[in-house]
Amino acid sequence: MDVLDLARLQFATTTILHFVYVPISIGLSLLVAIMETMYVIKKNDLYKKMAQFWGTFLLINFALGVVTGILQEFQFGMNWSDFSRFVGDVFGTPLAIEALLAFFLESTFIGLWVFGWERLSKTVHLICMWLVSIGTMLSALWILAANSFMQRPVGYEIQNGRAAMKDFAALLTNEQLLWEFPHTLFAAFATGAFLIAGISAWKLMHKKNMDFFKPSFKLSIIVALISAIAIPLFGHGQAQYLVKTQPMKMAASEGLWENSGDPAPWTVIAWIDPGNKGNTFEIKVPFALSFLSYSKFTGSVPGMNELQAQYEKTYGPGDYIPPVRTTFWSFRIMIAAGCGMIALALYGAYLTFRKKLEGSHRWFFRLMIWGISLPFIGNTSGWIMTEIGRQPWTVFGLLQTKDSVSPTVVAGEVLFSFISFTTLYLILTGVLAFLFYRTARKGPDIEPHQQTVIHDPFAQGGDTIVAK
Repeated sequence: MDVLDLARLQFATTTILHFVYVPISIGLSLLVAIMETMYVIKKNDLYKKMAQFWGTFLLINFALGVVTGILQEFQFGMNWSDFSRFVGDVFGTPLAIEALLAFFLESTFIGLWVFGWERLSKTVHLICMWLVSIGTMLSALWILAANSFMQRPVGYEIQNGRAAMKDFAALLTNEQLLWEFPHTLFAAFATGAFLIAGISAWKLMHKKNMDFFKPSFKLSIIVALISAIAIPLFGHGQAQYLVKTQPMKMAASEGLWENSGDPAPWTVIAWIDPGNKGNTFEIKVPFALSFLSYSKFTGSVPGMNELQAQYEKTYGPGDYIPPVRTTFWSFRIMIAAGCGMIALALYGAYLTFRKKLEGSHRWFFRLMIWGISLPFIGNTSGWIMTEIGRQPWTVFGLLQTKDSVSPTVVAGEVLFSFISFTTLYLILTGVLAFLFYRTARKGPDIEPHQQTVIHDPFAQGGDTIVAK
């Protein structure tokens, strides 16, 4: 592999692994804030215990996620210096605000939350957790503002061959951001909710701490259901915006080589043959692609061959068709994960509100445990579809990926950093999984000031010392 392939592989690997931590922080901080709010309003210590127990998962994830975030930013300087030079004036502003404002908000108030139990008033302590939650959401907003510029460049002008900021407000009102942010945010809420619901289901299946995990399951399954329904609603709006702004990505995600005709059918599965620019087998649903693209059952969608000719006229000679198989299947994996989340959340909510949770079969609890993975699968496949489908562009219409890589690095250097970073990320992810498992296995009945009995064999009569 050459430098470009290795740099892309490293960026994809580290981003996917970093994206394990981010949605957990956003989702768990919201749920913990809700639990503590119920504690303050209802004055029921059960909700305080819930906030403390599930807050432990948030703290573990936050501590490990910070490390992965720092390493992530090193890549821009190491492997993507030409990209950084081109968009640094625009791209750097939201990233700097994210680091100085949003991350500062998160890290400051999560410290106050940890050490503020019994020291701060209940209301002030609750405000700390809500500020942590708002900080995680603001972090996502600024990161996605930068990413949205790569998808749909706005508010800039080219000066001396570089993109310079012209209109900061345009960056924040970028329509790409207005669809991408809520879609990603609800996916993060679903990640935290399915994590709590899955661990609660595991405990309920073994009939442990029923009085604690039943309300935990009930609260999380409500958030999971709301989020699972909201994700495709905002995703639908994002798909329609995609047809207008990045029609090639839309065509690739549908495996659509020629104009669809009117009305446009949606391809469920297809055997894609990029070499011959066609599909050898397809199963289609009539009218569905027209509805997905325009919210009506009429309208055609342009195919990749037609768009390739248009792009050559606009941008010059070149291959503007992204890796079709990856774009097509990652889109379907995302949809399948989303459907699984809706089904599990609906049935879980039905059992909860019909008070049938205790009598439910073990198969449902087992599905909920496996369901923890669904948001991660959906998040990852959605990100792959979004980024791979934009190729060959790093910044759509302005800068291609092959022109973004650092000109001075060599393949051996990138390979070394790729192996080093990937190994570190895998170790951190393994530590995260182990600590989550250990915390969940112990359950909420751990006393933080539990007395430790020490027997001193050298003392006369083997005295017993009680340490606190």
